[in-house]
Amino acid sequence: MDVLDELWNVIKDRMANPKEGSYTSKLISKGKPYVARKVGEEAVEVIVAALYEGKDSLIYEAADLLYHLMVLLAVSGVEWKEVLRELEIRRGKK
Repeated sequence: MDVLDELWNVIKDRMANPKEGSYTSKLISKGKPYVARKVGEEAVEVIVAALYEGKDSLIYEAADLLYHLMVLLAVSGVEWKEVLRELEIRRGKK
């Protein structure tokens, strides 16, 4: 299991078992529109980091974007394995 699979499992657990003080639980409770806006904000931060900041900033912001995207997928009813499957299809591994 890689770190993204582990993160996915945490996100899914927080959906099923909200935990007080958990940022993930807080995001989920605010609903899909809020999480979608967060993904947009994080995407802009990735762009800014890529164009005007250093590599470390880009890495940090990319991690934030991936995390928020995964939360959006979860609250939208999309499974992480479905996204991975789509990538496999695009790579020709139907």
